[in-house]
Amino acid sequence: MNRLNLFRTCLFAALVAGLLGAPLRGAAQGKFDRSKELGLMLGTSYYLGDLNPGGHLGGRKHVAYGGFFRSNLNRRLSVRGHVLSGRVEAWDVDSEAAWQRNRNLHFRNHITEVGGIVEINYIDYQIGVPSRKVCAYLLTGLSIYTHMPEAELDGTWFELAPLSTEGQGTTWGDAYGVGHYALTGLALPFGFGFKVNLGPFAGFNLEWAVRKTWNDYLDDVSGVYADPLVLNEERGELSVLLADQTLYRPSTLSSNTGLMRGDPGRDDAYGFVTASVTFRVGKKPTTCWN
Repeated sequence: MNRLNLFRTCLFAALVAGLLGAPLRGAAQGKFDRSKELGLMLGTSYYLGDLNPGGHLGGRKHVAYGGFFRSNLNRRLSVRGHVLSGRVEAWDVDSEAAWQRNRNLHFRNHITEVGGIVEINYIDYQIGVPSRKVCAYLLTGLSIYTHMPEAELDGTWFELAPLSTEGQGTTWGDAYGVGHYALTGLALPFGFGFKVNLGPFAGFNLEWAVRKTWNDYLDDVSGVYADPLVLNEERGELSVLLADQTLYRPSTLSSNTGLMRGDPGRDDAYGFVTASVTFRVGKKPTTCWN
């Protein structure tokens, strides 16, 4: 089992245990002043896929930002809705693997998601209660995201989906069952974070969450190289140039048609590492801050 799958398995087990125990713990807490919060998020985004196959927080970093509304059902369980946006980017030239540098592909993709999250606190926590200043939590939920991979040529960035770089929607692609990929999809967030109680009305959160997707084209790389003659005829020269940027090819091969361009057996994922400031709205806290 690789490190990513081990991380997913352990985190899933912890989430299940937390979900099963949170309602019972919450029922035993006695009186609780339900509260609501607004939060602003700032951080960075990254992705895991064919151009960054093994390392969390790999690739070239960009600023991510967003906001959320959180409803605290009890001191252990919260739900929130959020909007998050960030750019992921990776280049084969940055890889330590010689074969990957020779492939010489790159991409960037601006991802925006709207999601619902369940948070499970490890200990009792509520803004305005000074006895609990720091709390760790697990999270999971469901998100809807939109994306559009792009690549650069001579200083200009081009959208890749319309160019069918792996033959999607061309006569060659139809013959091999390669169809267009979706630009909107579902993602499954899972991760953990820490909440810090700053006073009667404010808090600070630090969070890391990965999104599992059912899409292998966040980077526009998944299967095999398409026939460049078909791409040139049906999508134009730009498609040919961005589909195959191999630095070295044996002289015995006239093209890379049919050779592996990516790994179709593993879907892409993306993640956010964010810090956020939250503000309690609605009722005032029932406990004074000393």
